[in-house]
Amino acid sequence: MKPTPRFQSTCRYAAAAVLMGLATMAAPARAGDAGASGGELRLQAQGRRVNDQGPLAQARSLQPGVAPTPNGLQDAELEWRHLWRGRPGGHGMALATNVLGWLHHEDNAHDAGLRVNELHLALDAGAWQLSAGKKVLGWDVGYGFRPNDVVQQEARRTLLASTPEGRPLLQAEYFGAEHAHTLVWVQPQHARRSADASRGVDESALAWRGYWRQGALDLYGYGRWGRHTRASAGVAMAWVATDAWEIHASARALRHHDGWSQQASDLAAHPWQRTTLGAAMQSLVGAQWTGTEQHSVLIEYWHDGTTLSDDHWQDWNRRNAALAHPAATGLPAPARAGLLAGQATPMTASSLRRNNLFVRLAWQPEAWQASLDVLWHPADGGRLVTAALQWQGDAWRLNAAWRLAGGPSQSLLAQTPVRRTLLVAATRSF
Repeated sequence: MKPTPRFQSTCRYAAAAVLMGLATMAAPARAGDAGASGGELRLQAQGRRVNDQGPLAQARSLQPGVAPTPNGLQDAELEWRHLWRGRPGGHGMALATNVLGWLHHEDNAHDAGLRVNELHLALDAGAWQLSAGKKVLGWDVGYGFRPNDVVQQEARRTLLASTPEGRPLLQAEYFGAEHAHTLVWVQPQHARRSADASRGVDESALAWRGYWRQGALDLYGYGRWGRHTRASAGVAMAWVATDAWEIHASARALRHHDGWSQQASDLAAHPWQRTTLGAAMQSLVGAQWTGTEQHSVLIEYWHDGTTLSDDHWQDWNRRNAALAHPAATGLPAPARAGLLAGQATPMTASSLRRNNLFVRLAWQPEAWQASLDVLWHPADGGRLVTAALQWQGDAWRLNAAWRLAGGPSQSLLAQTPVRRTLLVAATRSF
């Protein structure tokens, strides 16, 4: 007999609850033990204000209920980590595990589950380090954007930091005195998948990173060969110029990339599809100043040629305006509402505009950390403002964050589905 959805949901809740209970009872290993365990219990709540501008707002005005209305989110997450070390056969070996269990409530929907963030075996062979399994492997030097994060492809600028889900990979590293090289085969199990089934982080690829240290200057080289995006290459640098100043830059050239493409000009057709596109360039330059009183200022400017061009976004705005008026299409309101809801599809890209300016101010006195950052789009004046406050104790960490999207009415950030987000969270380490 096939399990019912209610039974499956109950099992997921029970499994998540059991994991949380077991992990909170796990004690840290004593000095000299072969293994060490620990983790975090995170509780968070988000209140969100739906935007009254943009294609989703227009769709709801034509047909209430055509698109979900995100209002609130509550999460309980338990992250459990264990690291085992041993020397079987005289070779250093380590097994790292990171498991996440969650109880999730968003609006009127409930969810629970388990996920393995990391599970990888590493072998220490002197100058060589070999590992296999599921692993978090983030590369590059940027804060707001990372052109050469070609393995993890981690989401940036999240409101609450947590361990991302790792990628299945095989990895070999070689370490010298002033240099290191890493070769990775990411998503090897997808080597025979079609392009449509393995876009973005799911694409099987070979990646290489080289590192060279020249005094206060760190230099990096990157290469990647994706199954359908083919070759890309990049470079990066980070320079500690003085006790107060750090300068970093990164660039990557891509032969092909995955992105949103407008497949149809007919207003009555849904135009957006994820497909393989042509060459593109990504780059970033940034600097950070840190004062003696724990003040810091970070400025970054980046170009992301993998997102839609300004001309495409102008066409997007014109299409939204046309779909909002019945005379332009001759379609009934429910059909126009569905097409307008589909216009939010390309807004899921990591960068909306190709050119971005990011400024972050931070202050960290003792156990507190306060920050204020702004992401600004020079092309249309859109802005995303985030204010955050954190307190860190011996075992507890408290977070609060507020994010506001705005700008001129035709700017992209003024038309995002969510206008304001307020987050509060408590994290207990063990």
